Amino acid sequence: MTTTTDQNVTLLRTAYQCVERGDLDAATELMAEDFIANVPGSPEPLHGREIWRFGTQTMLDAFPDLKIDVQDIFGAGDKVTVLVNFQGTHLGAFQQFEATGRTVAYRSVEVYRIEGDKIAEEWVAPDMISLMQQIAPTTTDHAEG
Repeated sequence: MTTTTDQNVTLLRTAYQCVERGDLDAATELMAEDFIANVPGSPEPLHGREIWRFGTQTMLDAFPDLKIDVQDIFGAGDKVTVLVNFQGTHLGAFQQFEATGRTVAYRSVEVYRIEGDKIAEEWVAPDMISLMQQIAPTTTDHAEG
């Protein structure tokens, strides 16, 4: 018999697979309607699946070939923790940076709370400093050849 912890881990693996193939409709269906996102830089939690969808679509627009490598995933009680690597090619604008065509990689530590059979809340800590350093213009970008 599968334990609830195993089911929760499987739910998160499925969600990552949906995102990697660009199926945000399917990923959103795995979330509670009153989904809560705890993200760096926001003083208060963000509420609603559409907030998550907007942020994820922004990443996919900038990195359309985004690959998600789950390095480690484990559950305890109603929580699942994931150590994940993201890799993709910067082919669309992201924040203040226009597409560079560079391949980038960054890590994230993510914790999810599961309620019933839905993802109810997330706490994410992506290494945005590393990502931004990889897409920021360098002095060689403007060098004449």
